[in-house]
Amino acid sequence: MRNTNNESDKPSFFTIGAKLVLIISVLVLVSLGSITFLVSYLVSQDLRISAEANNFEVNRRSALEAEQAFAHIQASTLVLLQLLQETESPRGLRAFFTQNRHIAALAFSSPGGETRFFSNDSFFTARQIDPAPLDDWRERQRRLFARPGVGGVELVNEAPVFSFSLLTISFPWTEGGYGAVLFSAEGLSDSFGFGTNQSYLINSEDQLLIHSDFELLRRGAALGQEDFIQNMRRSPQRNLQTLYTDPEGIRFFRAYTKLNTGDAALITSIEYDKVFEGIVETTRRNILLTAVVLSISVLLIWFFAKTISAPLKMLAAAARQIEEGVFEVSLRARGGDEIGVLSRSFQKMSRALGIFGKFTNREIALLAMRGQIRPGGLQKHATIFFSDIRNFTKISEEFVNEFGDKGSDNIVFWLNEYLTEMVACVEKTKGTIDKFIGDAVMAHWGTASTSGNVRQDACNCIVTAMMMRAAIYKMNKERRAGDRTNPPIHIGCGINTGFVTAGQIGSEQRMEYTVIGDAVNLASRVESLNKTMGTDILITENTWRLVKNYFITEEMPPVSVKGKEKPVRIFAVINLMNNKTGPRSLGELRRLLGISAPDQISDKR
Repeated sequence: MRNTNNESDKPSFFTIGAKLVLIISVLVLVSLGSITFLVSYLVSQDLRISAEANNFEVNRRSALEAEQAFAHIQASTLVLLQLLQETESPRGLRAFFTQNRHIAALAFSSPGGETRFFSNDSFFTARQIDPAPLDDWRERQRRLFARPGVGGVELVNEAPVFSFSLLTISFPWTEGGYGAVLFSAEGLSDSFGFGTNQSYLINSEDQLLIHSDFELLRRGAALGQEDFIQNMRRSPQRNLQTLYTDPEGIRFFRAYTKLNTGDAALITSIEYDKVFEGIVETTRRNILLTAVVLSISVLLIWFFAKTISAPLKMLAAAARQIEEGVFEVSLRARGGDEIGVLSRSFQKMSRALGIFGKFTNREIALLAMRGQIRPGGLQKHATIFFSDIRNFTKISEEFVNEFGDKGSDNIVFWLNEYLTEMVACVEKTKGTIDKFIGDAVMAHWGTASTSGNVRQDACNCIVTAMMMRAAIYKMNKERRAGDRTNPPIHIGCGINTGFVTAGQIGSEQRMEYTVIGDAVNLASRVESLNKTMGTDILITENTWRLVKNYFITEEMPPVSVKGKEKPVRIFAVINLMNNKTGPRSLGELRRLLGISAPDQISDKR
C-alpha cells in the first residue's frame, strides 16, 4: 500500500537550479543595473553641464563675432564715406571693394539730402548673382533715408530679393546723414557652424538674418510667435540659457545674447536628445552586456545546479524506493564533495536497512514509517495462521549427527530455504508475517492490511496455505526419503478467524507489531492437531463458515480445547472448489502428500 499523503514529496517549482538562477540573476541585475544606472546618471549630469556650458560659450562667441563683423563693416564704410565726402576717388572706391569683397553695394545720404549709390560689380559676377534687384534695393534705401526720425542701426534680410544670403545694415554716419551696406553673410554663417550647436541671428523685428536653412531665409521667416523669442524680448537679461520645448515636443538647450547692433539677437541651440545620444547608446550597450552576462551566468549556474540536483534527485528516488519497501538501493556516488559523501553515507544506510529488514517485518516497518500504524491497540476481525514442521526436533538431531560441528549451519540453510518459500507465499496474498518461532510461522490477514472484507482475508489465508502445500510438494519431489542431509518436509497449518487486538507491543527500545487474543490461541492449538488427525491444513468452524463455498473441505471429529466449553468443529482443507485437478477427498490428499491416516483420534487434547 502506497502512502497517498505525499504532497510534500512532489518537487517544488523552485528547485535548487531555479533558486540559484534566481539568486544569480538578481545579483547580476542589481550589480550591473546599479552600475549602469549610476554611470548613466552621473555621466548624464556631467554631460548636461558640459553641453550647457558649451552651448552658452558657442552663443557668446558667435555673438561676439557678429558684433565685430558689423562693427568692422560700419568702421570701414565710415572711412570710405569720409573719403568720398572730401573727394570722389574711383581708385579709393575700387580699393575699398577689393579689401571688402563681401560688400555688394553702398548707399549714403549727405546732410544736404543727396543720396548716392555705389555697387561692387565683381561681387555679383563672382557669385553669379543677378544684379537686377539692386534697383529695388536702391529705391528702398532712398525711402529709408527720407523717412523722418530715422537714426538707429537696422539689419534687414535681403535673401528674399536676391535669392542669396545677403544682409543690409543701415546706420547714421554723420549729422543728418545715413548709410547702408549690402553685404554677404557667408562669413558669419560659416562661423555660426552647422554641427551639433545651431546658431541663428534675428533682427529687431524677429526676422531671420542668418540661419543654416537657406529656405527659411529665402521665405523671410520670422520667429516672433515663438514663446522663447517672446520671453527673451521681455527679459531684462542680456544673455541667458534655458531648456526649451518646441511645439513638436522636441527639447532644446537654447541660449541667447542680445547684440548692441540693431537690437538683434543671436540664438544658439542644441537638441537635448542629441546631447545624450552617446550616453543612451552606452546605456544600451551596457544593457546588452548585462543581458549577455546574465545569460552566460544562467547557463553556467544551470549546469552547475545539475551537478547538485542530479545527485539529489537520485537520493530522492532512492528514498522513495526505501519508502516503498526496497531497502537496498544502488547509488553511484561521485566526487569527494558534500554530495558525494552524502551519497556514500546513504548507500551505507541502505545496506544497513536491507540487513535490518531481514530481522523485522518489512511490511509493518513500511506502514509504521508512513504513519499508517498508530500507537496503541485496535480491534481487528482477522484470520490467524500458524504452521509448523513435523518432527523438526528429530530432523535437527539427525543434522547434528550427520555433520557434527557444521550441523547447525546446515540446518539453518535447510530451514531458510523452506522459510523463503513460505514467506513468498504469504507476501503474494498480502498477508503479514508476524514472527518465526523456530521452524514455526505465524501470520495474519486483515490486520496491518486487508483485502477489503473478512471473507476475502480468510480466503487469502487458505490460498496461502495451499500455495505452501504446493511449494513443499515440489521441493520434496527433488528429495529422497531417508536422506538425512536434505530430508523431505511435512508441515501442519492451523487457521482461525475471529476478533483480535492488533498493535505495537514491546518497550521503547524494541517493539513488534503482533496480534493477541483468544482467536490467536485457538489457531495455534488447531495447528497442533494436524499430526494426530493425519492432515496438513485445518481450519476452525469460524473460518469454514466464511469460505465453505470456495473450498472443498472435510469435517474432522470435533475436539475439546482448553478454555472452550463446547467441542470445536474443525475442517480439513482439500482443494479449491473450482479446481478441476488435484485431490477431491482427504484420502486422495493423504496419498498425494504421503500422510499416514491416524489409527485413532483422541477427543481431548
